[in-house]
This record gives sequence, C-alpha cells and structure tokens, in this order.
Amino acid sequence: MIHFGTGGWRAIIGDDFTKANVQLLTFALARKLLDDGQATPGFVIGYDRRFLSEEAAHWAAEVMAGQGIFCRVIRRESPTPLIMFAVAKLGLASGMAVTASHNPAIYNGIKVFMEGGRDADETLTTQFEGYIRTLEGEPIPTVPYAEGLAAGTIAEIDPMNDYVDSILKVVDTDAIRARGLHIVLDPMYGVSKTALQTILLTTRCEVDIIHDRHDTLFGGRLPAPNLKTLAGLINYVEENHCDIGIATDGDADRLGIIDDKAEFLHPNKILVLLYYYLMKYKGWHGAAVRNLATTHLLDRIAESFGESCYEVPVGFKYVSAKMVETGAIIGGESSGGLTVRGHIQGKDGIYAATLLVEMLAKTGRKLSELWQEILTTYGTFEMAEHDLRFTPAQKENVYTLLMTDKQLPALPYEVEKVSYLDGCKIYFKNGGWVIARFSGTEPLLRVFCEMSTLADAEKTSKIFMDFLSV
Repeated sequence: MIHFGTGGWRAIIGDDFTKANVQLLTFALARKLLDDGQATPGFVIGYDRRFLSEEAAHWAAEVMAGQGIFCRVIRRESPTPLIMFAVAKLGLASGMAVTASHNPAIYNGIKVFMEGGRDADETLTTQFEGYIRTLEGEPIPTVPYAEGLAAGTIAEIDPMNDYVDSILKVVDTDAIRARGLHIVLDPMYGVSKTALQTILLTTRCEVDIIHDRHDTLFGGRLPAPNLKTLAGLINYVEENHCDIGIATDGDADRLGIIDDKAEFLHPNKILVLLYYYLMKYKGWHGAAVRNLATTHLLDRIAESFGESCYEVPVGFKYVSAKMVETGAIIGGESSGGLTVRGHIQGKDGIYAATLLVEMLAKTGRKLSELWQEILTTYGTFEMAEHDLRFTPAQKENVYTLLMTDKQLPALPYEVEKVSYLDGCKIYFKNGGWVIARFSGTEPLLRVFCEMSTLADAEKTSKIFMDFLSV
C-alpha cells in the first residue's frame, strides 16, 4: 500500500497512514542505508503540524535506533526546506519529513531526501518500494523513544538558527533594511512563521501575521496557497496597504503571493519574476528548469538572455536533478514550488519569499510594476487550469485513449509536436500548448493550457476535456 508519487508517500490518516506503515517504510530506508554502507553518519527526521506528525517522527526514530542507526529528530515543528537543509549541512545520505504538504487535513505522509538534501529521485524511490515489498511481514525491531534519547541513539536537534542565517547570508539585508517594507505573512496554520518572521524582522520590515495558530484542520481549508484559499490575505493586503502578502503551504515548500494591488500572483508569475530579477537586476547568468505544466514565458526570457530553459516531468525531484545536471540558476513548477541556485536543492518557500522581498528593495519598484515591465517586453501568456475527478473506468478510458491509442482531439491550432513524457502534451506552432496528465499525489486528472489570451486557453481546455469525457 506504500507507493511514492511525485511528492513522496501520502495517505489518508487511519487508512494507509498508520503506525505499522510508517515503521515499515522507515525499516526499508534503514535496511537500504545499511546495505549501501551509508548508515554511519546517521539520519535526520523532521515533522510539520499535521495530526500524528510528531508521533510518526518518533515512530520512525524508534525504528532507526532499532537498526543501530543514530537518528536526529528536529525538536520543533519544521518547514520541509529546513529538514532538507539539515540533511545537506550534516552530510547525511538521507533524511525524512513527516508531512502531506498541501494535501487536505485527512492526509499525512512522508517525504524522503537524498544526499545534498534533494528530493529522492525515481531510482531511489523505486528501490525503497522494492525493499518494502521484501520486508513486509518481517518483525521490526524498535528502541522506545525515551530509551533512545537516554542511550544517545536518538538525539533532538534544532537547526533553525543555522537555516535562517544561511538565508540572511545570501540576500542583500542592507537593501531590505533601507526600504522599510510593510509585509503580511499567512503561514496557513503551517510551519513557516518562525523562520520568515525572524528573517523579516531582522531586516527591519514591518510584519503582520494571520492564520498562525496550531490547527491540524488548517482552518477548515486546503493548506495550499491559491486564489480561493487566500481571500483573507488578499483582504488584509488591501485594507492595510501592504507592500506584499506572503503565504506558504502546510510545510512551507510552496509559496503564494499577493501583490501591492491586492491581486493574487499565479505561481508562474512568481517564478518568472524571480528569474527575470536574477538575470536583469542581479546580473546572474544561467538556465531555467520547469516542469511541462509550467509557463513557457520562462523559455522566452531565457532565450532573450542567451540562455536555455529545460523541460522535465512533473515532480520536483526531476527539477532538482536537471538543475544539478545543467547548473541552472532557478527551477520551478506552476503549483508554487521553486528553488534558486546557492541554497538547498529543493523547494523552499521561505528562501523564495525572502528573494522577492529583496527584489522589491533592490529595484525600488512594486510587484505590479515589475510584472508590467515583463509583459511589455515579452508579451502575454495566460494559463487555464482544471482538476477533474474520475471513476476507475474513466481513468482507464482516458489512459487508453491518450497514451495507448494516442488519439487527439480536433483543435483549432496547428500542432507542432506531441509529447508523452508525462501525460499527453500538445505543442502548437503559435507558441501555446495544452496538457492532460494524472496527478501523482491526488486522484485527479489535470488539464493545463497556456495561450496568449485566457479565452483561448479556456476554449482549448474545454475541447480537450470534452474529448476525454471526464
């Protein structure tokens, strides 16, 4: 029942997310570390604010200790990027975050990280799953958590200060201090408050915070920063004339932004703004990496600076791997996750938010002004997005239609090429595109379309969805 999707393993609490499955998964990780000779440096585990997250972290630590592997547990609720940072800083071969990220509150899950703090790639997760199948049913030795602490086989650590300092060292804190920005944070009842508030107060920003209490139900809403879930943040920015509103998802690896006009910035725009800023205003040079459901405006910006933009399947592990391979300076996805070279090799909503604040300070301009500069230079790109639920029979029909029979709808644009790298993506000669793919984290069929106008994107999406009969 344990399968790694694009963002780790996620399951409904009490259904497949159980103590037995958490222990089995950890047992498999431990045995692989031992078999590969990578267990000596130990292991690190962190957890978010979800129901059973802390308990699950302790269950996992007990298994690691039971295998004789020194296990560090971060003693506070932690952003996923902080845990990735700890894996890299401690020089470990692997680590774990207990989180279901932006999924509904009934879910929990586990993300596994590899050397350097990157998301475990497909090769590694396939191997984990193989170990799980082999070990299923075997007795799992454990050391009770309190006994492990007393014996020194388990230790509690707090790398928060090191993580915050690592961000402050790579941004222009003097520029931010001089600007005196008014910022409102919305952690969405998640785990970003301590790190972001510390960074912003250190740089003399005026900081307000909403939705920061511990609530395992996330205020009754999805802990994913999007237009529907950030109504409170939008209202706060408008009523208090803030320079920027910053939201992070449940484990703080994804980012949502409200601009100075109290308008929601799609994650595509955030990614484009940062890439443009790094190239034009900071003088960086390098490629960009995006998944195949993310804006092609990145490609146009890269080309204008003599750089390349690389396309990869959905799943941040592919983004991270391609960045390492190509030396790209930024990588991201339309769901709100991005990373910038020089920090951790994975999604970090906290670092990305700090860079956006630096961008406002160094350029002396508003977010809306910077976005307009980009549109004037490169033209408009509009994206339509649709999430469709399906029955098992519908899923089979869609897969057969697109991936086996490779049938396509009659579309009103000339087709340049079709890719089956991850779902079915149709590229048009006018620069637009449309894709249909099954989510790797939720039971959804996702349809994305980007055209020069939103009307054309919606029209093309509808033709594709009608064709699929979902």
